Amino acid sequence: MQRASRLKRELALLSTEPPPGITCWQNQNQLDNLRAQILGGADTPYEKGIFNLEIVVPERYPFEPPKIRFLTPIYHPNIDSAGRICLDVLKLPPKGAWRPSLNISTLLSSIQLLMAEPNPDDPLMADISSEYKYNKQLFLRNAREWTQKHASPQPGACKPLEEKINQKETSTSGASNTQKRKGSNVGKEEKKSRLES
Repeated sequence: MQRASRLKRELALLSTEPPPGITCWQNQNQLDNLRAQILGGADTPYEKGIFNLEIVVPERYPFEPPKIRFLTPIYHPNIDSAGRICLDVLKLPPKGAWRPSLNISTLLSSIQLLMAEPNPDDPLMADISSEYKYNKQLFLRNAREWTQKHASPQPGACKPLEEKINQKETSTSGASNTQKRKGSNVGKEEKKSRLES
């Protein structure tokens, strides 16, 4: 019962105030099976890529962390070919740092940060990790190629995150008077549209 009410609250918050570049929704109305998309960050080899993730919420949530994995292939030292992610907040103590006070939004933001700043000292993919450490240019080239091949938006196959991006671009500057959370970034499009108006 605690899981259901907590997840409803979290999903409501994720739909009204999602972290920048992240969307999350229920998969086929199953509360314990969620889908998420993370937009590859600017100035990273994953830029403009849209990465799909699967989130399975255990019965004991929030006392046990959700199981999150990438459905979109990604070239990264901390994410293996099955999409599993090596990140301390996804594991229970003593090996991990999961706490019941954390939530899905926090986890997705942590994964987004890991994408931008890999941890080569705790790799799942040893070969990619050593490439990242000792031949960064090759790593960046390979990661960009994978992003183009696997994560670039397919024309016509409009996904939730793409729709949100398109809505932002087409929204008029008059609609941007909604309250912003403290510390949230104003998007480039919004700044541009404010300058033009």
